[in-house]
Amino acid sequence: MRDPPLHSVDPGGRIAACFGDERIAGGVVHVSGHVEAPGLVSQSGGTRYALGAPGGGESARVRALVQIMRAAGLQAEFDPAIRTTLWLKLVNNAGLNPVSALRGLSIARMLEDERARSEVRALMEETLRVGQAIGVVQAVDLDARIAYASRLADVKTSMLQDRERGRPLELDPILGAVIELADRCGIAVPALRAAFAALQR
Repeated sequence: MRDPPLHSVDPGGRIAACFGDERIAGGVVHVSGHVEAPGLVSQSGGTRYALGAPGGGESARVRALVQIMRAAGLQAEFDPAIRTTLWLKLVNNAGLNPVSALRGLSIARMLEDERARSEVRALMEETLRVGQAIGVVQAVDLDARIAYASRLADVKTSMLQDRERGRPLELDPILGAVIELADRCGIAVPALRAAFAALQR
């Protein structure tokens, strides 16, 4: 039986009611950019897109989509374990985005600060535990992921950019969904809840 949709990303299940899993492709985007003006997005780096079937494994339809995107000049790749890839990106986003937005710091400057770095790690740990509970990811070296992120110089997270411009933050997709899944699994996520509450103020 299909799990009920997450209210944080699909209130009332309206999207799920329109599309079955067989019509969905999971994707992880590795592209940097920013909105310069309404309708004008400036790409500053990367054209990598990982695509896969939501349930994992092979998918002729998703492979066909990968070929279409490659023909358009994008670095699309087929990923048979897209749920793991997606969750690992979420681990980074759930750690880096909230702390950078709350402290007003770029990634490198934030991770140079011992207290901020520990806050990032706590959020990543909780997100990883939820991913392990739902069976989409195994053990991960979080310190290695943080060390890699610290090389991003003065890059600002998307959440920090939005906060500086007074735009709505992606709280529900990045934090709310993890908290909702944690509730379903009975996992305590105090750091995630505290960050979510702080960013709502």
